[in-house]
Amino acid sequence: MSLNMVCLTGRLTRDPELRTTTTGKQVVNFTIAVQKRFKPQNSDEPDAYFINCVAWGQSAEFLCNYGAKGRMVGVTGRLEQRKYQASDGNMREVVEVVADQVELLDRPRDDADAPGMAAVAAGSANDEGSEDPFAEE
Repeated sequence: MSLNMVCLTGRLTRDPELRTTTTGKQVVNFTIAVQKRFKPQNSDEPDAYFINCVAWGQSAEFLCNYGAKGRMVGVTGRLEQRKYQASDGNMREVVEVVADQVELLDRPRDDADAPGMAAVAAGSANDEGSEDPFAEE
């Protein structure tokens, strides 16, 4: 038995853009910056890993509706490797995370842009609906 499960937390590197395939499926490709556990000794090295991800269907729609560059996201999915022919005719190989679930883990930077986001800022609705889960006490 083999297990292929990935769970990452990082920040979106750009605003997600929803696309529709020729068969009518919604998809979004996005990259998250996952902070390295230890700071690199070489200052030329980045402090983060940049992980390519793809989400389909409702997850893609959710991310495009509420995600934006810099937002903290949690991604759960599986690692996939695929080959394709690039426009220059060369074969390329890609390893990416195919997201089964995408969650937003912080508040939007400007609450005016996303009314009602307090309840879905963590990626799910508040059951009671009466308390702001991010309210300071």
